[in-house]
Amino acid sequence: MHYLQQILFVITLGVASYLIRNRVVRIKSNINLGKSNEIKDRSSDRLKNLLLIAFGQKKMFKRFIPALLHFFIYVGFIVINIEVLEFVIDGLLGTHRIFAPFLGGFYNALMNIFEVLALAVLLACVFFLIRRNVLKLPRFWSAEMTSWPRLDANLILITEIVLMAAILTMNANDQILQTRDDHYVATGSLFLSSFLIPLFTNLDTSLLIVIERFAWWFHIIGILAFAVYVTYSKHLHIFLAFPNTYFANLKPKGHINNMPVVTREVKSMLGLETVETPSGEPGRFGAKDINDLSWNNLMAAYSCTECGRCTSECPANLTGKKLSPRKIMMDTRDRMEEVGRSLEKGGPGLNDGKTLLNDYITKEEINGCTSCNACVEACPVMINPLEIILELRRFVAMEESGSPAQWNLMFQNIETSFAPWKFSSADRFNWASDNK
Repeated sequence: MHYLQQILFVITLGVASYLIRNRVVRIKSNINLGKSNEIKDRSSDRLKNLLLIAFGQKKMFKRFIPALLHFFIYVGFIVINIEVLEFVIDGLLGTHRIFAPFLGGFYNALMNIFEVLALAVLLACVFFLIRRNVLKLPRFWSAEMTSWPRLDANLILITEIVLMAAILTMNANDQILQTRDDHYVATGSLFLSSFLIPLFTNLDTSLLIVIERFAWWFHIIGILAFAVYVTYSKHLHIFLAFPNTYFANLKPKGHINNMPVVTREVKSMLGLETVETPSGEPGRFGAKDINDLSWNNLMAAYSCTECGRCTSECPANLTGKKLSPRKIMMDTRDRMEEVGRSLEKGGPGLNDGKTLLNDYITKEEINGCTSCNACVEACPVMINPLEIILELRRFVAMEESGSPAQWNLMFQNIETSFAPWKFSSADRFNWASDNK
């Protein structure tokens, strides 16, 4: 019987690993559709952000209660999954709680910590389900939060609740079986799951083994299925939030990146720089599709948690404009996925007649942005929707001359008068003249 379980476990683990590997390769290929962008500066500051913001959840705590509950889930996810290592070894070797004899009383302490965290995760997930579906927090019900994004979040929360319940059920049955079957290694009393023991005490040993084994298999298959599903879900941020935080833009808020080809041309005209102009076309100004964005912009789209903090802080959105920074990131990710699926099937990929601009993100949306950086400041994992918005606006302005008429007049004034207003730069300080 144990050999059969080992064979089934190896097959299950192999299938899950294969699916995860294929998906990781596809996501990496999709991100690589973006332009190269070498990021090697300020490594100490980047490491600090990684530790404080990604690992330490620093920016989450601007909203304390949801941050605390999210922290329980986060710590629970990391710590409880240490137990998954034991599950994997037991599954491969046909053993049961292989670490228990070696760790002794420390194993009992660890298991009690795991159970406390499992209960904390379960209660936090229940709270978040109520918050989303009963209290209906507005930022979870905005226009871009269609049926799938809402279902995606609910599925994850329900899955975590069921998996935590499976752990407690398994441990309760395991404690009873430790007194009836030599295969079940003594772990000592486990405080929380002990409350469930009366539900199973009067059951036959064979039925207890079935329940315990079912809970064990349900948990490990659930974990593996969760790992596969996450790669298709917004919960991919569980993994990508860490590199995204490390590679995030560290320039001061309000800094807008120049286009090197334009900067070089202007400096050349002003005699400030003498360099050889690279041969060939200068390339596209701004961005029309995902391949015009940098790879880290695309990684940020996969890192988006869809929490909506950016949109809830956006002044344009709050005043009724079409712009939602969260939608910008979701649309970028959806376009990547569409192109990736096409390429995977040998299709046209980027040449499918669609583009990120117009087919996913409209000019009305990007024109509503005030460039205030509120969305950037609000994001818990340092995603920068503004970078994508500005690149799309650059394309509209410089390639299509499609900016609003008022903007074009301002551009013309800046070009001729070096100011947004239509008067000579020599008259700039006339307002301060003494006209008495």
